[in-house]
Amino acid sequence: MAINPFTAFVFDIFIISAVIITAYTVNFYYLTFLAVKRKENLKTTDIGTPSVTIQLPLYNEKYVAKRLVDSVCALDYPKDKMNIMVLDDSDDDTVELLAGVVKDYKKQGFQIEHIRRGTRRGYKAGALKYAMQITDTEYVAIFDADFMPPKWFLKRAIPHFSKSDIGLIQCRWGHVNENYSTITKTQALSLDFHFLIEQKAKSNSHLFMNFNGTAGIWRRDCIDDAGGWHTATLVEDLDLSYRAQMKGWKCVFLPDIVVDAELPVQMNGAKRQQFRWAKGSIQCAIKLLGGIAIKRKVSIEAKIQAFIQLTRHIVYPLMLIQFLALPVLLAADINLYVVSLIPALTIATYLAMGPGAYLLIMQKMYHKSWKSKAKILPSLIIYNAGMSVNNTVAVFDAVLGKKNEFLRTPKYGIINKQDDWRDKAYNLPFTKTTLLEIFFGVYGLMGILISIYSNNSFFAPIIGLQTIGFFFIAFMSLSHTRFKRNKSTKLQIPTKEEKMANRIYQLAMIGMIGIIIFGAAMAIYGYNEDIYPLDRMRGHFDGIIGTSDPETIKSHLAAIKQDLAVVTEDMTETTNAEGEITGKNPVWIFPTESTNFLRIESDVDSMITSIEKISAVPKDSSAYHTGMLAIKEQSKKLTINIMDATPYSYVSVSNIIFSTLWIAIIIGIFAALKRKKDQLTRYEETSGV
Repeated sequence: MAINPFTAFVFDIFIISAVIITAYTVNFYYLTFLAVKRKENLKTTDIGTPSVTIQLPLYNEKYVAKRLVDSVCALDYPKDKMNIMVLDDSDDDTVELLAGVVKDYKKQGFQIEHIRRGTRRGYKAGALKYAMQITDTEYVAIFDADFMPPKWFLKRAIPHFSKSDIGLIQCRWGHVNENYSTITKTQALSLDFHFLIEQKAKSNSHLFMNFNGTAGIWRRDCIDDAGGWHTATLVEDLDLSYRAQMKGWKCVFLPDIVVDAELPVQMNGAKRQQFRWAKGSIQCAIKLLGGIAIKRKVSIEAKIQAFIQLTRHIVYPLMLIQFLALPVLLAADINLYVVSLIPALTIATYLAMGPGAYLLIMQKMYHKSWKSKAKILPSLIIYNAGMSVNNTVAVFDAVLGKKNEFLRTPKYGIINKQDDWRDKAYNLPFTKTTLLEIFFGVYGLMGILISIYSNNSFFAPIIGLQTIGFFFIAFMSLSHTRFKRNKSTKLQIPTKEEKMANRIYQLAMIGMIGIIIFGAAMAIYGYNEDIYPLDRMRGHFDGIIGTSDPETIKSHLAAIKQDLAVVTEDMTETTNAEGEITGKNPVWIFPTESTNFLRIESDVDSMITSIEKISAVPKDSSAYHTGMLAIKEQSKKLTINIMDATPYSYVSVSNIIFSTLWIAIIIGIFAALKRKKDQLTRYEETSGV
């Protein structure tokens, strides 16, 4: 059966996306093989207690800053061998808090300095670069604000600099608040996959491994040799570690040294972190891949793996492309089963490549505790699917060269389940990305209907998983939004302006949910009125092709006539010079004769006349067989015409008008909330709170 050019194009990009996504997935399984099969060879050397500079880059971290400094000062290491630099770029209460903490530890004999640059230029990378100018020790340890190194950290990590070419020791992240919520559990599982599979595989081989920005120790000479900290990307850690390995330095991952950290508990904070990582990786790909490709001393495998790691976030836009393309292909009746018309093998393939394989990997990662972790896997699948919009925006930002401020992930000192963050400062509002997530969620609902009505219900759960993900991320982004002062902790009672802002937010959220429900209901109604009759007509034509009984064919043709009357009611009419109607077409720009429903209706009338004549002819005559063959051939041609018309029925004039109004209302709500947020910000600045 011929495929129209538009459908053929959609099919091609769908298949190309599937192939690329599969390639990245298979590569992860290859890294799993390396992580499991290759034994660790982590030799240690007693190098005594060399001097170490511990750098703590901070910006507005009043809930966790003291906890970090307390943990570092509690390290079991000689005080005269630790040079602690508190790199504080804050502009809120954190400044005074740290000044007092540093003063107290100085009195206790610690070599600790509260360093204030007076600017945020270069953000975290800028602070680290500034600190290197006044660092004179052989080793440099780095901890972000939310980390809590164990007392024995330095004594166990430093001896792993056994060889002179080891430039970096990266330790595994622990999760102090993993069980706080579903969000933290899914993030913990995702990070464990990264550390226990990707980092372990690369550390055990000659592949490039990245520094994770914290919980690591650098050799000072390695930083200098690699060119120091650069501020051109949002992931200065990845950038420096790759430049170091291009110079011949070795990076080592220590899975047994775990440094606990606080996972983001607010959805908007988690999205900000994911955005920064995704955009920064693509920025590094643009910056570094050319140099890696021409570096002679880097093996072919290491080059390939570097390319895959730095570009792996392109999987997210490819996921969205597939998500958008799948309903179009199902509506066009394109066979997408792995083995033709065998759904069981298709679903087996999906399960084997996805959840099934990940369960096997988790058995290797967690051993006896894998079953409890496996319960989180469905949440991780939904979470990653929902995050694809956020991360796709990040990828396009990087590709287009858009400059972004380094926006930190706020932390609230959350450890126990009873801890609450909602009334604390640093709460982030939802962004415009949430609007896109809602759009994809509503589109997914339409896709589910299409899969069901096109007799491809197997694909409904696949579309449904992503749809749930979009709605989950959007809902959590909205529900986690709070309007709260950031600059001061002196006033704990919400102001009148804050109460009003939160009340407006709550009303807007109720309105948003109502609009989404209304939009979904209208989408279902529109599908039932405009698209489903076309699907029914195709089914009736298939019924005609599959039978030789005149009475059955008559009933099919009668049903087709009824559906034609429904779908042509609001179609665009074309007229000749005399004003006579010559066509009705769903293609309202550049209509084609193949999708002229007036002509299709005329052909159906001719078929009705023909079947009446055939009914009067003996069934064993040549005229009967010839007439039946002609009707079946005509049914096949009209089926193709209906398939050609189906995609255009989605973009009818009424659908476009309704969708535009629907989107405009949602954008209006977003604009109103942003205006209220700006008013609250101006109130803070003018009132000094």
